Amino acid sequence: MDASPSTLDLARMVTNTPPQDLYIGLHDLRQFLIINKEGFRKIIKKHDKLTRTVDLRDRWWPNVEAHLAPTTKQQELDKAISAITDNYAVVFMRGDAARAEEELSRGLREHITVERNTVWRDMAAMERKYAAVSVKQASPTGSARAGWLRGCLRWGKLAMSCLVFAIMLNINVWPGEENEPRNNCLALLLFASLLWSLEAVPLFVTSMIIPFLVVTLGVLTDSTKSPPARLTPQQAAPVIFHAMFSQTIMLLLGGFSIAAALSKHAIAKQVAVTILSRVGRKPRNVLLASMFTATFASMWISNVAAPVLCFGLVQPILKTLDPGHPFAKALVMGIALASNVGGMTSPISSPQNIFAIERMSMDGHPPSWLAWFAVALPVSVTCNLICWVLLLLAYRPERHISEVRRIKPNTDPVNGTQVYIVIVSLLTVIGWCGNTVLQRYTGEMGVIAVLPLVAFFGFDVLNKDDFNSFLWNVVMLAMGGLSLGEAVKSSGLLASLALYISNMVTGLSLWQVAAIFLGMILVATTFISHTVGAMVILPIVQSVGEAMSGHPHPKLLVMGSALMCSGAMGLPVSGFPNMNAVSLEDSTGNAIVNTADFLMVGVPSSVFAYMVIVSLGYVLMLLVGF
Repeated sequence: MDASPSTLDLARMVTNTPPQDLYIGLHDLRQFLIINKEGFRKIIKKHDKLTRTVDLRDRWWPNVEAHLAPTTKQQELDKAISAITDNYAVVFMRGDAARAEEELSRGLREHITVERNTVWRDMAAMERKYAAVSVKQASPTGSARAGWLRGCLRWGKLAMSCLVFAIMLNINVWPGEENEPRNNCLALLLFASLLWSLEAVPLFVTSMIIPFLVVTLGVLTDSTKSPPARLTPQQAAPVIFHAMFSQTIMLLLGGFSIAAALSKHAIAKQVAVTILSRVGRKPRNVLLASMFTATFASMWISNVAAPVLCFGLVQPILKTLDPGHPFAKALVMGIALASNVGGMTSPISSPQNIFAIERMSMDGHPPSWLAWFAVALPVSVTCNLICWVLLLLAYRPERHISEVRRIKPNTDPVNGTQVYIVIVSLLTVIGWCGNTVLQRYTGEMGVIAVLPLVAFFGFDVLNKDDFNSFLWNVVMLAMGGLSLGEAVKSSGLLASLALYISNMVTGLSLWQVAAIFLGMILVATTFISHTVGAMVILPIVQSVGEAMSGHPHPKLLVMGSALMCSGAMGLPVSGFPNMNAVSLEDSTGNAIVNTADFLMVGVPSSVFAYMVIVSLGYVLMLLVGF
């Protein structure tokens, strides 16, 4: 190594390394040489002690001293460090060498502190991992009592839901035997909504029981007959299973396969790290870049997988911050809110958008991806900027941290598998974007979703373990929603509810109807899952839109409702990104954010998102013809 000042100056110009980082790097290299020399000395000494000989020390130690870390190399590094200090004083400190030395030394001390804290937190995380296992086996009294209380609460929720279900089955909201399917469907709708909102059992378990109840309660009818004839269980079973598997499920599977390939082969992380490494060290810039990265990732790999990826991306930053640090809270909350907003951006970014596309396609003219982007992108960018400002006002990160340590980008070369994944993913996305043109050949977007499944699993990009790791609970949740939607429609309950709500909004303008519906959705999906809210509400919204006099705009109401489902982010249970954020812990086992953070930032963000959708979003939807 030639550590002369001229060589270092050349390296500085080539790499554009900041002087503080170069100063720290040279000190690390000098310490590395010293530690290695001492390590070899102890190894040789231990060898000679165990073998009862001094041959190795006498024969090899002079060679180590001559080549491993000779005094001349240390002197060269000292000269280089001195040269950096002198140049730093001239350029930044007006020739004050003492002040330059103090400034650079302070940066070095901060670097050492951060490194030690990071190592300590990693060790604490490992210790906590093993301690958690022992605590679980020991079952302390406090933990047992807490578990017993949680179990009682869960059984209480389940018992209350079943009681409501039993009562509703014996109440005839619509009298007459011919309305029994409608009454049973209303009881089923309330039962499923209670189970989903209270989470008495896992969400996908509720979805799994819906087909059984639909068939056994005789909810489905044959609308081609007058009056509609009730289907027998033998007739209803194939109908409900046919409704459960649709292009919605294929779109989910296609999106999961793209997400798995991009994550497994580090393509998404490479792109994200490259973006973050170029935004500078200001906390506000890092926060904004993290949020837009989460939104962009949500656009293509769903807002379920995107926050997981982005939380992993900022882990190097979170490890350098103390527990409860405002900037750590701002980062985690920012990624969660941005991922929720990212659920608006494309038809595949969240399940509610897929349901909305299904509803908007029932007239035989599905909306194009370009039309969706024309509305969703301006709305999501505006919401992101508002959330960013709210986070800066709430946490004021620059009061607590002056700059963020740079995240080094991945320098691994691009391989053929990554190129193949990018090509297949782009072709799939292009096919989805051009679905209106390709529809005469492919039929539906779900058929195009088969392309990444075959291309990735058929050519060893993904394997069966990756397939088994798909979010099958989300798939089952979607299937349950589709079966419930079919039941609500077939039983006649949907038509009755739509008529009732239509009478309520009679005489109101389109904007007033949209404002009322979006406000109701904002409240509902704050307490229940976005996906669940969309499954229950979108069919009603579509029917009301179709029944409006004058110039009905069912597509506008459906899309606005889908956007609002993503914009409801006031509580930890409001969506997948929030659930991921509130479950995130630091190395010591402390939660980084809690419900109070969502009440402080998430609720105002939801209100502003509502305002943006009913104003900017409403105008854009009219302009694109919805």
